[in-house]
Amino acid sequence: MIKSLLIANRGEIARRIIRTARDMGIRTIAVHSDVDADMPFVREADDAVCIGPALARESYLVQAKILDAAKATGAEAIHPGYGFLSENAEFAEAVEAAGIIWVGAPAHSIRAMGLKDAAKKLMVEAGVPVTPGYMGENQDPAHLKAEADRIGYPVLIKAVAGGGGKGMRKVDDSDQFADALLSCQREASASFGDDRVLIEKYILGPRHIEVQVFGDRLGNVVHLFERDCSLQRRHQKVIEEAPAPGMDAATRTAICEAAIKAAKAVDYVGAGTIEFIADASEGLRADRIWFMEMNTRLQVEHPVTEAITGQDLVEWQLRVASGEPLPLRQDQLSINGWAMEARLYAENPSTGFLPSTGPLTRLRLPENIRVDSGVEEGGEVSPYYDPMIAKLIVAAPNRATAAAKLTEAAGTVEVWPVRTNAAFLARAAADPDFVAGHIDTGFIERHADRLVPATDPSAKVQQAAAKALLPAEPLDPWKAIAGFRANAAPENRVAVEIAGHGHVVELDGAEPSGAICDIRDETLLFIDGEAWPINAPQADHAGGGGAVSDGALLAPMPGRVIAVEVTQGDKVTKGQKLLVLEAMKMEQAMLAPFDGVVAELQVWAGGQVSEGTVLARIEKEEG
Repeated sequence: MIKSLLIANRGEIARRIIRTARDMGIRTIAVHSDVDADMPFVREADDAVCIGPALARESYLVQAKILDAAKATGAEAIHPGYGFLSENAEFAEAVEAAGIIWVGAPAHSIRAMGLKDAAKKLMVEAGVPVTPGYMGENQDPAHLKAEADRIGYPVLIKAVAGGGGKGMRKVDDSDQFADALLSCQREASASFGDDRVLIEKYILGPRHIEVQVFGDRLGNVVHLFERDCSLQRRHQKVIEEAPAPGMDAATRTAICEAAIKAAKAVDYVGAGTIEFIADASEGLRADRIWFMEMNTRLQVEHPVTEAITGQDLVEWQLRVASGEPLPLRQDQLSINGWAMEARLYAENPSTGFLPSTGPLTRLRLPENIRVDSGVEEGGEVSPYYDPMIAKLIVAAPNRATAAAKLTEAAGTVEVWPVRTNAAFLARAAADPDFVAGHIDTGFIERHADRLVPATDPSAKVQQAAAKALLPAEPLDPWKAIAGFRANAAPENRVAVEIAGHGHVVELDGAEPSGAICDIRDETLLFIDGEAWPINAPQADHAGGGGAVSDGALLAPMPGRVIAVEVTQGDKVTKGQKLLVLEAMKMEQAMLAPFDGVVAELQVWAGGQVSEGTVLARIEKEEG
């Protein structure tokens, strides 16, 4: 068995590998960039080596630095996790050439599956069904268009060396083909240094289904059943589950046997995933599922497979890399229950899912489920790496219960001031069509209007904010009445400020909901996965008015204040420039919403701000 292991990765997956390695008595070594020096994965490893600046191309992607770190610390093996160098055949060869064990797929397997066109040809030879399309060498635009016309529209143009949704264009008719091809080739060349493409029939009602496979050095290959990864946004997975909804025994047998054939065709060793696309327009059928590609590494979504099989896939990786046979035979593996995983990202759905970086002043994640996270409260979400905060993984006896548990888990997330997609995840998991299993890769785009939370607080949020901040003593009934009438019961109407805007709330009799906490100078309401800054309510006097001012200026996204043109106490006029915020390489002037006085000024030139930060507050002059 391996005695010492260097992890050539960071964050959540590094912590995941460390956890299993520690349980197996294996010494762990972390490598990290300058900005990651205080990250949890660095502290949790037995040893750590700094390998360079924040940019991945100067640290995590520099093969020589990782190999030097392994040699200096006496690492017996290297585990690449996923991303970075995990599917780099040259790195795999360099590791083994240095006399170090590579905990990953063999270099020849990585190469065989690295180019989509060559991989599909290999699968055809192995008897694995592939999507109808063109994978030839002739890249002349006229020839490619003729092939698309032959296949029949819609078609999908895909970069031969593509991945992660890059270099991919859907074409609905012949007239669109030329422009789509040029766009796809430009993106493929910029992303992968290879502008070659292939063409596939675009599948209507597509489901993304993948099979977990595992091979050892003795020639044994097994599958650990399928996962459904159809809930995607811009080709990026959002919610994954196992098993796949609607999968019958015959179809499962067919797809899993095809996955075994694919793995054996490249003499596969270690953990890998065979990805299939299914035409689910009439339900899942064995004759409508085709090979798409192979990921020659551990997948982000591997925990759902662990949950339904009861196996630790990282332990399997380490045992196989040590030369041991697979821990179990195929007939010893079975499905038990249902599991779902949601990717909690630092992003703002209401701004088109723009990344939201900055400090994690508040970070509360669910405690009654499995949570794989690379960060902790008091840390930060760095702009240099993937903005995933955590993976929320639930397991249950059946799919409906798993969806309910995921909805509840996402709804209890508390993060501030970084914004997250928690409320979006909760809505997706609770959506009636999702719960019913009516899913495909277009689900999120099709239902965006009901999945993306509104920017304005709902009635539920207003009620929760008002109730949570009511004084401990009951309101004076003479100050709380709204339109007093003799012999009529008074109604409690209070004014509360939510995200800088005033709302007059008529209280109902329900119990308060949500969680309240004070963070520095702000009071936050956390409810259903959302975070709302609120101010204490005021009595709404009998006149029925009294709503608080809406003169707060909030930062629309994380950025830097590059100019402040007023001081506290200054009189300003509507439309006057107060300060300038630089965000995402763009300058945005913040203007006075009305004539008034600068009552608060919370920032200074050169200061960094998070999205939603109160920059300034303008009050109308009395009289």
